[in-house]
Amino acid sequence: MHKPAYLVLEDGSVHEGIGFGAEADGLGEVVFNTSMTGYQEVLTDPSYAGQIVTLTYPLVGNYGINPQDYESARIQVGGLIVREQCELPSHGRSEQTLHEFLASQGIPGISDVDTRAITRRLRSQGVMLGVITTGDPDAALRRLHDSPAYGDRDYVATVTTAENYDWETNGEDDVDYKHGILVTDCGLKYNILRQLRRRGCQVTVVPAATSAEQLLAMKPSGIMFSPGPGDPEQLDYVVENTKKILGQVPVMGICLGQQVVARALGATTFKLKFGHRGGNHPVKDLSDGRVYITAQNHGYAVSPEKLPSGLEVSHINLNDQTVEGLRHKDMPLFTIQYHSEASPGPKDNEYMFDQFIAMVEDFWG
Repeated sequence: MHKPAYLVLEDGSVHEGIGFGAEADGLGEVVFNTSMTGYQEVLTDPSYAGQIVTLTYPLVGNYGINPQDYESARIQVGGLIVREQCELPSHGRSEQTLHEFLASQGIPGISDVDTRAITRRLRSQGVMLGVITTGDPDAALRRLHDSPAYGDRDYVATVTTAENYDWETNGEDDVDYKHGILVTDCGLKYNILRQLRRRGCQVTVVPAATSAEQLLAMKPSGIMFSPGPGDPEQLDYVVENTKKILGQVPVMGICLGQQVVARALGATTFKLKFGHRGGNHPVKDLSDGRVYITAQNHGYAVSPEKLPSGLEVSHINLNDQTVEGLRHKDMPLFTIQYHSEASPGPKDNEYMFDQFIAMVEDFWG
């Protein structure tokens, strides 16, 4: 495209660069991700719905786009901000350039901007709404001021599946079913389903609004509450269903899933200044003191203050001491705030799926 484009932020700052991808405007909450690889997974991660992502790594697109590394069926971000986008990728599996991928799905990108300056602004002032545009920056700023805040919209409703479906691996693994696991789709990544399937689970994905009665009628061995986008305060309909499930079957929650489960038990959540997004966040397991490197993508967290009876913190973030995991003393239940299924990313935390399966087997004897 090579056309002048602008990133206009809510605070009035304008960053001029070069447009790529679709020649369209993109509006969303501007956030940053510090991962060095994995831009295709970031683009297709439903947790980024309603957001424009700044990638801090300076060169993006050098290994192209391939059919194997999708984490959902489509691009989920509202726009992409990079320092430099590679027009000639080199990888044996590559079928598209980054520009072609974005253009094919109507998503704008902007390159040749100072992503360090943008990231520093977001770290100091907090995440804010922004627009990528090839039009008038002043008109874009007026549009921003008329737009609702990111936290005022239910983004889960825009990304959840419309109907139940079973996860099929197309011969990736030949494993007999041992457990039937339901995954509530609040914005899940495919690798959660792959991880469960590899552990001998028959995996069924259900819409986020599925009632507790419907979930329990399916007689699952366990239920996984998935990650997803947005403010958990917008998800009372999911929280109310969750209340009726806890204690009935083993439950694991990941990221937004942790926040939903915590709210169902009476805990509160709050918005982080600039969130945790990247592949190198240190998390301490309080049970044995071990530190794990984790991949994360969230803008909200569970407050450790006044946790309800029986619920205890199991993991903490060593960067800012926020809650990264919860366990219940009496119910078959644990949650984590980071992504144990991260792909790509550190594999240190895949053992959490083993713990979930062990909890399921222990509960049912």
